Amino acid sequence: MLEDPSFRHAVRHRDFTTVFAMAHGHGISFNRIGEACGMKAERASKIARGEATVTALDTVERVADGLRIPGALLGLAARPWEHSSPTPHPESDDGDDPMNRRQLLRGALAAGLTTAALTALTDSRESVDLALTADTDPADLSDLEAAAEAYGYGYHGQAPTRVLADLVDDFTGLRPYLAAPQPVATRIRVCRTAGQMAGMIAIVLHDLGARKEARKWFATASTAARESGDRHLHAWVLAREAMVPLNYGAPQAAARLAEQARQVAGSLPSAAATLAAAVAARAYALCHQPEHARQAVQAADALMERLDAAERADTWLTYGEQKHHVHLSHAFTTLGDTLRARQSQQRALELSTPTSTMTRSLLTIDAAGCFHHDGDTEQACRQAVTVLNGLPAAFRTGLVHHRAKDLYRSIPARHHHKAAVDEFRDVLAA
Repeated sequence: MLEDPSFRHAVRHRDFTTVFAMAHGHGISFNRIGEACGMKAERASKIARGEATVTALDTVERVADGLRIPGALLGLAARPWEHSSPTPHPESDDGDDPMNRRQLLRGALAAGLTTAALTALTDSRESVDLALTADTDPADLSDLEAAAEAYGYGYHGQAPTRVLADLVDDFTGLRPYLAAPQPVATRIRVCRTAGQMAGMIAIVLHDLGARKEARKWFATASTAARESGDRHLHAWVLAREAMVPLNYGAPQAAARLAEQARQVAGSLPSAAATLAAAVAARAYALCHQPEHARQAVQAADALMERLDAAERADTWLTYGEQKHHVHLSHAFTTLGDTLRARQSQQRALELSTPTSTMTRSLLTIDAAGCFHHDGDTEQACRQAVTVLNGLPAAFRTGLVHHRAKDLYRSIPARHHHKAAVDEFRDVLAA
């Protein structure tokens, strides 16, 4: 193709739509183009269709190296491989390059099904057979699966930053399993564990107030969940991700994510489907869509009644009764239905352990919101101040602080001269 005037013109103008389209037209799949250029096959296909572009210098360099386009044609310095033989020996290190592997196989098959060609085919088949059927069930992977289950039980009185450090350390332990060929069943286990751990890391970051980092980790969790084929895990990740915009001032975005989670989870009862409906109820309440909110509450209640005992366990990865009432508390508080809000708050507190610092604080702030809605703003402020002053230092930022600020912002200016409101403002500022 380097001798084709159209191709050279496209290269000189960095017209990668034409470059990728012509490469594909010459029989190179988008999978191979993507693998060679360090991008997903879907992105390579979009570039070829003109739906995506290549502008970053490092991406241009990867395309040059992956497709073996001399640097001078792209306005780059000579690439390192230009100083070596253009046709590497099959046993050289470059033989592992995906583009070279294909060329070598084509060359071997051009002469027919010779011994050399059959050997190349056998090597390719056996390498995949090995990955599919190898009896590898490393004990370390089982340990990491057990660790993910243990993390699901929450903070247990530990500082969020400590839990985060431990989670990230164990998550890193999954990398060797993701990098090496694995049997399909093992790969599913690895991706599922990666999705769970990345999702829980995102939860802790969300609780600490690191919204942008939380979204990045949720994206990683979503990718792993999709690859695992576990749609309930994928729906759980989306529903938990919806809680980031929900709790940090973007309820419409939260509603969209929650509805996406509900669609992925399906209509059958599951922890993920129930969580998604409850989060949707909270989001709609904050969007001032009370009818949608109450419909979502009804759906969540109906699903909750049908959950089996395993799905009702009190963990981050499941959906227990305590968690259900925590969500309903916020939804009903936002809707101004203080009677039902207080009922959910009371039940959630009964089901909370003494070490559930974060949960108990959020429930108490919801209760303060009920006092404010019912007209006792000073009692609301006193209760919120008591919560904030009683929190350990590790819990005074992030989600609890943000929820308290939302309460303060809801207080009309005519109350700002009152001593309790002033004290509330000062504690928040501190």
